[in-house]
Amino acid sequence: MTHPHQRLLIIDFGSQVTQLIARRLRELNVYCEIHPFNRVDEAFLKAFAPQAVIFSGGPASVYAEGAPMPPAGVFDLGVPILGICYGQQVMMHCLGGKVEGGHGTAEFGRAFVTPTAAQLSILDGWFAEGDEQVWMSHGDHVSKLAPGFEVYGTSPNAPFAITADVARNFYAVQFHPEVHHTPKGAKLYENFVRLAGFTGDWTMAGYREQAIAAIREQVGDKQVICALSGGVDSSVTAILIHEAIGSQLTCVFVDHGLLRKNEAEQVVAMFRENYNLNLIHADESALFLGALEGVSDPEVKRKTIGRLFIDVFQKYANQIEGAEFLAQGTLYPDVIESVSFSGGPSVTIKSHHNVGGLPEKMGLKLVEPLRELFKDEVRALGRELGLPASFIGRHPFPGPGLAIRCPGEITAEKLAILREADAVYIDQIRKHGLYDQIWQAFAAILPMKTVGVMGDGRTYDYAVALRAVTSVDGMTADVFPFSHDFMGETMTRIINEVKGVNRVFYDLTSKPPGTIELE
Repeated sequence: MTHPHQRLLIIDFGSQVTQLIARRLRELNVYCEIHPFNRVDEAFLKAFAPQAVIFSGGPASVYAEGAPMPPAGVFDLGVPILGICYGQQVMMHCLGGKVEGGHGTAEFGRAFVTPTAAQLSILDGWFAEGDEQVWMSHGDHVSKLAPGFEVYGTSPNAPFAITADVARNFYAVQFHPEVHHTPKGAKLYENFVRLAGFTGDWTMAGYREQAIAAIREQVGDKQVICALSGGVDSSVTAILIHEAIGSQLTCVFVDHGLLRKNEAEQVVAMFRENYNLNLIHADESALFLGALEGVSDPEVKRKTIGRLFIDVFQKYANQIEGAEFLAQGTLYPDVIESVSFSGGPSVTIKSHHNVGGLPEKMGLKLVEPLRELFKDEVRALGRELGLPASFIGRHPFPGPGLAIRCPGEITAEKLAILREADAVYIDQIRKHGLYDQIWQAFAAILPMKTVGVMGDGRTYDYAVALRAVTSVDGMTADVFPFSHDFMGETMTRIINEVKGVNRVFYDLTSKPPGTIELE
């Protein structure tokens, strides 16, 4: 999509939190893109024409052979530059300063920065009440400043924690302002983009108009097919394209029989009745459950579901005459190229996109109107398009559905029990007003039966595990701290209301998001 927006370039040197820089800037309505250092040359800089540049952190040492470097021309663009951690060190190294390793100046974790006497506009709002907490993560340190730079903040192990060459609008910090543990980090980014002249012209209302125009231009009078899962990404994709081209869009909702209670009916009703979309409800649950019979290996389950999904989608898509385009809810994190430690880019496009491999197989061209957006921006666009708040705020649900919440063999009986237990659990969370505080909550049915006493009789039934996690940015997750009363009430309801369950556990582990799900 061509951009009328002011643009900021983030040059990625391999930090694990580079995406968070982009998130902080997008929150300030500033359009930015992340590109790996080895793809940014003089020609790229000229074509991109950034209004400001940020150098990310990274694991390398600037003095090592083959260390990642920015193109020399970046310093001659005449635009503000902000270097973060490795970005600070690479700036010093390129402009005549010096960086050294070790010598007791490594810092990892919380640190406190003390201001020097001089004031700096990028630090407006900092140091009002004394030292500021920041998050450090560096083994090397700057031992000599480049000509033109002065010190504006120090920490016990980083004498040059904040430096700047004000005349050239070059700023460099040794800490990470983008992470949650630097409380005033967002303010520093806000100050930087303000001094760079950004007006905050990146809005979802503007994006909606721009995306609709781009879809119409790309598609013309041709037909588009879209795999609709009922999740936020595919739904926003479908509504946006429908707004652009109306009846030229047909959505295929593949019902694999692994959805939550009443979910298929809700999705079909919402899109057919509220949006008048061309929607094919492909109920192929018997096919999927038949293929999964006797399968307990989680990876085999995923691959079976993925393969059948493509077969089913293709079968229904072939019934749509003149379809030349396939719509996909690809997001920006799916297309960002991350930089590996060795310096080579490794494409991080996820393999689990439901329609993976289909465009080539069917000879279709892709329409991906969300590929410039982060998840929270997709939700904002959904609100802009008028999707109901209850729908936009829904917890993430995996493509393979309840298959990965049912460890061991999948049976119709276990799925029925799981649906009921999950429905009671989510009802409890909503009833207590906790749903929006939780990133993801779900029940799982465990691959074991236990003996229990219920009333005057003995039972031999399934055990259910409950999970609920919180997340600030979708990159890490912590267990949600339910009260003892809530858990007691919820467990009692599940055992009383769900036939086939006689024991309920609460899973207290906290995990990174790749393993939030059970398998």
